Amino acid sequence: MSGAVVIDRWLMAPGPAVRLAVFRIMIGVFAAGYLVARLPVLLDMGGEARVEWEPVGVLWWLEDPLPRWAVRCAVLVTIVLAVAFATGVAFRVCGPAFAVALLFVTTYRSSNGQLLWFDNLLVLHAIVISCSPAAEALRLGRRDGPAGDRACYGWPLRAAAIVTVVTYALAGIAKLRIGGTAWLDGDSLRNHVAYSATRLRVLGGTPSPLAEPMMKVGWLFTPLAVATLVIELGAPLVLVVPRLRVPWVALAWCMHAAIAATMFVVFPYPLALIAFAPLFRLERLLPAHWRGVAR
Repeated sequence: MSGAVVIDRWLMAPGPAVRLAVFRIMIGVFAAGYLVARLPVLLDMGGEARVEWEPVGVLWWLEDPLPRWAVRCAVLVTIVLAVAFATGVAFRVCGPAFAVALLFVTTYRSSNGQLLWFDNLLVLHAIVISCSPAAEALRLGRRDGPAGDRACYGWPLRAAAIVTVVTYALAGIAKLRIGGTAWLDGDSLRNHVAYSATRLRVLGGTPSPLAEPMMKVGWLFTPLAVATLVIELGAPLVLVVPRLRVPWVALAWCMHAAIAATMFVVFPYPLALIAFAPLFRLERLLPAHWRGVAR
């Protein structure tokens, strides 16, 4: 059996509609909450000085910043669409519309210098799920869904899982590409922590209380740097070795928690565990009688 056939069978293996629906709800609820939490920053976008504007991604063609009112409208519409996405209302229209709107808002923010990879991961997941029949169960006004497992409910979650592990693998490759094996001695990681603390202090903020004590324990950064690479480069293994999923997710979560604690750099999407959700049987989060009805 050829490798292509094996991959195709794995990708198109049937799955329950409720599992896909739970992930849809997770994305919609997280996106709505995240956008609301960042509302002051997002509503301040638009009308930037041209010197501050550097369009990226799908907005590469936009030479001048948009008026503030236009960006504010886009942000508010995206929040409304996120709620519709989560509830499954008119999903064939609202699903793709939400993915496009979220792509626009996050790309516009990135065009102001705020490049956040977890934003990109959220958007990619939204795009994948918006192209699937993710609202055939657990949508507003209807709890039950089609009986039986189907390939159309399985491939979106596997595609989303691939997107997740690829982002981690690329992060590990980037470390080796930029710094080579020098990353392994821990100096680069130590410099990152020191830079974050110094930057916060210079800008009038408060650096992590853990940063300075860690600087005095230089040897600590070597095992942490090695562990980071192992977690990131080892990510693709969880697709082929299911037993590794729980320990890998636990280690990846601890890595993000450590980054937040030492550098005050927060990655909310993986910290909320939603970035890793496609790897698991999400229907188990529901009451047993819901699982039975939904399937």
